[in-house]
Amino acid sequence: MNPEILKESPWGPLEVADSHVHFFSHGFFTLLARQAGLDSAAAACARAAVEAPPEDPRELAARWVAELDRHKVSRAVLLASLPGDEESVAQAVEAFPGRFYGWFFLNPVAQDAAARCEQWLGRGLRGVCLLPAMHGYPLSDPRVEEVLAVAEQHNAVVFVHCGALSVGIRARVGAPSPFDMRFSNPVDLHAPALRRPRLRFVIPHFGAGYFREALMTASLCPNVFFDTSSSNSWTRFLTPPPSLEQVFERALEIAGPERLLFGTDSSFFPRGWVGAVYERQCEAWRNVGIDAAAARAIFGGNLARLMQTP
Repeated sequence: MNPEILKESPWGPLEVADSHVHFFSHGFFTLLARQAGLDSAAAACARAAVEAPPEDPRELAARWVAELDRHKVSRAVLLASLPGDEESVAQAVEAFPGRFYGWFFLNPVAQDAAARCEQWLGRGLRGVCLLPAMHGYPLSDPRVEEVLAVAEQHNAVVFVHCGALSVGIRARVGAPSPFDMRFSNPVDLHAPALRRPRLRFVIPHFGAGYFREALMTASLCPNVFFDTSSSNSWTRFLTPPPSLEQVFERALEIAGPERLLFGTDSSFFPRGWVGAVYERQCEAWRNVGIDAAAARAIFGGNLARLMQTP
């Protein structure tokens, strides 16, 4: 453990790893610009009022390394946040293998999806991100099973976004978001997770409104994890809205500290790493009363374990 990257916490110096950081690269903004009918990444960034990233993803990766150093965060999962931008994250991970893990968005019903999954997992990326509502498919689709088979062969993690899906950067750029909530229920993950007990699944944001269903799925499937990322504003969909402490208590009771992954949902500059999310989660976990061992697991140890190669 490197003492230079230990972060102060209510449990003393803590090694923190962020399981949810979007890598909004030049390639990402180029793809997003096309979807919004704009002619360049620069135009998309200007419309979104965010800092335009350098064209070389390794330069953006170096910017993220400096940002993580500033906040004393040891490692982060970088998400290639549109299908087609995997190369950007692959280069970032290759440039700084000690600081980043790479996961990528994949549409499993697109042409050659299983082959693309094989390609990028073979390149060293470690997680496949499925967004059924974004791409309009049920998890029961046979093409999803093909992707899961490839992920299992590579000992990869499968991230499955459930619940409310609102992508702020798309709205700011003006890209269409015809998402289909019919495919957002975490219960749909129950059967695939049971069929593949060795494959690890991550549900971000505690199911983003489908909290009860996410808890049921995790209770029945010990290979289902939660990430704690974002402001968790989905709680407003529940009656009465639970506090973050109440969310953490229920998740801790069902999944235990070994299946919870700290994350922020950080994404663009100049905002950078969202330290306020870390501070609020520390406060909530302190109020819940977890011990130092649980804090070490949640804030970094569980992610390190998931990313271990066999």
